[in-house]
Amino acid sequence: MSAQTISLPPSTERPSRPQQILALLPGTLLLFGIGVAGKGLESLGAWLQSAHHIPFPRIEYVLWAIILGLLISNTIELPHIFRVGVATYELWLKLGIVLVGAKFLIGDVMHLGGMSLVLVFIELIFSLTVMTLLGKIFKLPPKLTSLLAIGSSICGVTAIMAAQGAIEPDEEDTSTAIAAILTLGALALFTFPAIGHALHLGQQSYGIWTGLAVDNTAEATVTGALYGDEAGRFAILSKTARSAFIGFVVLGYAVYWASQGQATRVERKALFLWQKFPKFILGFVAISLLATSGFFTSSQLTSLGNLSKWAFLPAFAGVGLRTKLSDLINQGWRPILVGVLGEIFIALVTLGMVFAVYHHGGMK
Repeated sequence: MSAQTISLPPSTERPSRPQQILALLPGTLLLFGIGVAGKGLESLGAWLQSAHHIPFPRIEYVLWAIILGLLISNTIELPHIFRVGVATYELWLKLGIVLVGAKFLIGDVMHLGGMSLVLVFIELIFSLTVMTLLGKIFKLPPKLTSLLAIGSSICGVTAIMAAQGAIEPDEEDTSTAIAAILTLGALALFTFPAIGHALHLGQQSYGIWTGLAVDNTAEATVTGALYGDEAGRFAILSKTARSAFIGFVVLGYAVYWASQGQATRVERKALFLWQKFPKFILGFVAISLLATSGFFTSSQLTSLGNLSKWAFLPAFAGVGLRTKLSDLINQGWRPILVGVLGEIFIALVTLGMVFAVYHHGGMK
């Protein structure tokens, strides 16, 4: 957009609801088209290998959708008509997470949730401490360090955007932190499954580890799904428990920067926490409660599971479409280095915790 502001005539009206819906269609159809194409490529690879023994890459649709999205976003400038709809990928992601709740009985959620909360609490303290120390060592701007710490400890870009209005950083700090977190999320997609297979991690333990160590909710969900459907579900469970702390962490930083005279004071803390709390978690728990109570029939539970997969299709495509390698490279090396070093430490520590709890405890 131009830096100049053009006054609109008084007769100009906001687009009507039908017009707003129509504006979403091109980008939304693009998301679903890429997701379906990824499904098609997965099926094509399986058919060519089994029926004709042609060495076509046998890659799961999750990764195909990301690859196709990356190719589009990094080879052409996405026309403006698609951008509004493409931005809905987070909505589809949250809808998919809510629907996955039907696959968890509330007893399992409480058992694993309680265990996950302990691991999440340790991860939070460790992430915040490591990122803060690394930021000081590499002499990053203090608020950039705060954004990296918040993003790496909770839920990546979502947490950074939630903190932006609370600690009032420079726009450059925000964009740099987002670029660093996106870089790390992209790396996780390719490294975590390989590490999981090398260590022969079970579906549950790998999923919990992914939810603890991968920052963005979208990337955590995808990285889990790349290992298997069960791993994807446990990654969502672990990541959901982690995301629940977003309000408390952002509030803590808001209070700190306000005490330094560099942010607006938070007057109504309870309202602040509710505003920052990710509401889709409530939907996840509600669906799980309904499934536990027998509200859904067996066929309905199967349908909900299929619907969750359809919801994830555009979400996975959106992960690729929003990642532009040029934006990641242009942010400078120090924030990326701080992020990489911090994430390596966090991944190793959380992996150690998962091994201690799930393998030494006899769980997989």
